[in-house]
Amino acid sequence: MFRRILIANRGEIAVRIIRACRELAIESVAVYSDADARSPHVALADRAVRIGPAPAVESYLSTDAILRAARETDAEAIHPGYGFRAEHDAFAAACAAAGLVFIGPPAEVIARMGSKTAARALAAQAGVPIVPGETPADQRDETIAAAARRLGVPVLIKPSEGGGGIGMKTVRDEASLMPAIAQARREAAAAFGDGSLYVERLIERPRHIEIQVLADHHGGVVHLFERECSLQRRHQKVVEEAPSPAVTPALRERMGGAAVALARAAGYRNAGTVEFLVEGSGDEARFYFLEMNTRLQVEHPVTEQTTGVDLVRAQIAIAAGEPLPWTQDALQQRGHAIEVRLYAEDPARHDLPQAGPLLLYREPSMPAVRVDSGVAEGGEVSVHYDPLLAKLIAWGETRETARRRALAALRSYPILGVRTNGPFLCALLEHPRVVAGQLDTGLVDAERGALVASLSDELPPDAIAVALAASEPATAAPRSDIDPWATLRGWRG
Repeated sequence: MFRRILIANRGEIAVRIIRACRELAIESVAVYSDADARSPHVALADRAVRIGPAPAVESYLSTDAILRAARETDAEAIHPGYGFRAEHDAFAAACAAAGLVFIGPPAEVIARMGSKTAARALAAQAGVPIVPGETPADQRDETIAAAARRLGVPVLIKPSEGGGGIGMKTVRDEASLMPAIAQARREAAAAFGDGSLYVERLIERPRHIEIQVLADHHGGVVHLFERECSLQRRHQKVVEEAPSPAVTPALRERMGGAAVALARAAGYRNAGTVEFLVEGSGDEARFYFLEMNTRLQVEHPVTEQTTGVDLVRAQIAIAAGEPLPWTQDALQQRGHAIEVRLYAEDPARHDLPQAGPLLLYREPSMPAVRVDSGVAEGGEVSVHYDPLLAKLIAWGETRETARRRALAALRSYPILGVRTNGPFLCALLEHPRVVAGQLDTGLVDAERGALVASLSDELPPDAIAVALAASEPATAAPRSDIDPWATLRGWRG
């Protein structure tokens, strides 16, 4: 096992990895920019190294700065978390070249699965269903348009690289085809440095279901069942749950088998996620490969809560060369978990990111509710990074119990100083189709107007009670999980 791991990330995922290291008696090294000097992940780690000014390109995205920090602290491995360099094959290769273990898949696997066109081809070879489409070798606009016409509108024009819905365009009529191709190419080139495109048939109102996989260096591959990720705004997930309310045991077995087959075909190692679009319902529902995420997912806690498997701990053990301790038959799901992503943003202003001091920030403490966060009262929400404050995960024996617990926890989660999407999440969890589990990837965008119109500027009663009871001044609140005996940096005898 490793003696010291550097976490090449910030915020809640850095805190999550530090906690896993602490359980394994591994020293953790945090890195931070000037904007994060007083952030919780810096205080929690055994060591911390400044890597640059606030802009991510000069700090968290600087391979040289991160590798220098690893050398200075004699770290043996680097955990990339998610985002930043987590799916950057050149970064994984640079770690290996520097003699550091990259806690993730090999660089060549990241590169192969990071190309949507290469990943589609590999999925087809592995017998995994793919959405009907074409990837023209000739990348002229006219050739892309001809491929779209052969498929027949409606179609999706998609970048070959990247993710997050950037550059993806829906085409429903001939007149919008050429403008959509031109715009998709511009956005893809600007975001990913590659303007190549491909075309897929548009599947109307699908579900977005993903399968968690783990693969070791000894030929072991397992899946840890599915996550329902259909509640998205503009292709960005906002609520996830496990298991899916629509996946039957037979469909679960088919999708899990397909995900394992793809992981084997890719020569995969460590934790990864195979994402599918699901069309129809019941045992006969059709599913199609969408992409593979070669990292830990933001929504991994719902899998942890329903399987009892610590995915970060598993990542570290696999990277250290340990075999998987489970067979597929030994893994089971229990109960239901729902995760909501709490952002500093204003839903009434098209989710405009917010920045500023957290004058009041009190996380709920309730049975079967977990909060993964990277902020603290008195801290600052920076303009330089993603405005995710925390992930709230509620577990219950049934889906309805988990849903009600998530609602109750959100309503007793007072935050003052910045606007958040908390009220929007409450409204979404109470939407009749969400209550019934009748989900698809277009639900949030279709219902957005009504959901925003239902919001009130008033804090819910539970939050008001907590705010009124807060007697401490608005300075950084002590965190109960910081053990001065476990992290002695900054203490003097």
